Amino acid sequence: MHNSDQADANIKNKSFLLVLLLVTLAFTVMLLPFYGALFWAAVLAIIFQPIQRMLIRRHPRHQNLTALLTLLICLFLAIIPVVLISISLVNEGQLLYQKVQSGNVNVGAYLDKVRGLIPTGLRPLIERYGLENNLDLKSKITEALMQSSQFIANQALSIGQNAFKFILSIGLMLYLLFFFIRDGVTILERIRQALPLEETKKSRLFGMFATVVRATIKGNLIVAATQGLLGGIIFSILGIEAAVLWGVLMAFLSLVPAVGSGLIWLPTSLYLLLSGEIWRGIVLILFGLFVIGLVDNLLRPILVGKDIKLPDYLVLLSTIGGIVLVGMNGFVIGPLIAALFVSCWSLLQDDALG
Repeated sequence: MHNSDQADANIKNKSFLLVLLLVTLAFTVMLLPFYGALFWAAVLAIIFQPIQRMLIRRHPRHQNLTALLTLLICLFLAIIPVVLISISLVNEGQLLYQKVQSGNVNVGAYLDKVRGLIPTGLRPLIERYGLENNLDLKSKITEALMQSSQFIANQALSIGQNAFKFILSIGLMLYLLFFFIRDGVTILERIRQALPLEETKKSRLFGMFATVVRATIKGNLIVAATQGLLGGIIFSILGIEAAVLWGVLMAFLSLVPAVGSGLIWLPTSLYLLLSGEIWRGIVLILFGLFVIGLVDNLLRPILVGKDIKLPDYLVLLSTIGGIVLVGMNGFVIGPLIAALFVSCWSLLQDDALG
């Protein structure tokens, strides 16, 4: 009789788990169209949580008011600037695509000009490596410009055609962000209690994951945004065309170890110097070295401190992989998955070592 009751209980438990799995899967599929809004609401809530904690310490009885104030700060410091930059980026991308398509941007002419500016003493070295014939290089650069500008143009068209969905996503993100800011700690605690793990393992896993995320995601986001902003500003001051586009590229390339945003501003400054724009080239080099280049060394230690962070190569690989899989959201989703991967394996390693 006892065995029969136990068998019935096991069947009921398995049936409940199956129903739970199916309901969770259905709920996830239902939210997939707006996963970006949900994800960015969570990310922004994590980033601006310190402001909420500071406000709640001063006004402990006004959780709704402090959450609303934090939301407004986030709106003016992060969301509105990103929307404005995105609009400018789309406009510049469309303009670049039209210029390349119409032939107004002649890559071959630019390469010929650069080649003509190369000092005579360096030309034998260029010829030795077969770089004097830049026909293949022209076609590759032209193709890359066409693809990148067309991608931006297509994104603009997609947003225009799905304007209602875009506005709905922004509204949903702001709505969720308010509750994530206000109830984030409670939500995390419920998730933590629901995990089928030992209490010590849950504490260690959440602790390691939070540390790696804070050191990697938060640090990378703010450092990349700062470098891109500074790069876009100096390009705009120097009158370099498509400053917003170059600034966004510098933000992404800041993840590349050692060289980073220098892949954009250094060749541009050399081109200015060779073209006779001496003062503009010097200003860009000095600004790149002593302002943009030092942001990582000055800002990241403040944001990260002594926390454990992901290795640079893992951040780069996970970011590229994330972008390939899920688009621009992969800039953050990729390193987040990598942080969870490292945290889980570190926990397993600690258990194995006893």
